[in-house]
Amino acid sequence: MLLVAASLAGLAGIGISVYLTVVHYTALPLVCTTTGAISCERVLSSPFSVIAGSGLPTSASGIIWFSFSAALAAWQLAGRFSLRMVRLYLTWSAIGLATVIYLVFIEIVQLGAICIWCSAAHALVVLTFIIALTRSIPSPVEKDGEEGGSEAAH
Repeated sequence: MLLVAASLAGLAGIGISVYLTVVHYTALPLVCTTTGAISCERVLSSPFSVIAGSGLPTSASGIIWFSFSAALAAWQLAGRFSLRMVRLYLTWSAIGLATVIYLVFIEIVQLGAICIWCSAAHALVVLTFIIALTRSIPSPVEKDGEEGGSEAAH
């Protein structure tokens, strides 16, 4: 069940990231408030909205991160469970979590504004990390020396 949630989180994250990337490159209006502390426009038009001055929006990296995350979850859902895969998934989700912590800091401290779309993507990364962390805790069977296990054990 956790892997189904992780797969769905990945798909939702891809959707949000694609939307924000399309908004970045087109004249499509952004569906978000622009007043007060919640201002997607202020966040998404800031210099921090692109990767190191490259012109590539951070949401494009979100497409890649969520795609790989969903693929890792789906791979495990398909029965290709291994301790190595669990560790890779935890490492990948920890990288995402570290990135989210940095981006939230930028939003709050540097920009003084929060983007609701970004926050939704951030919440999906946190959910993915929690699932990966939960799955990385060995079941009693694994503690007895067996590598791997079943979805039911995780």
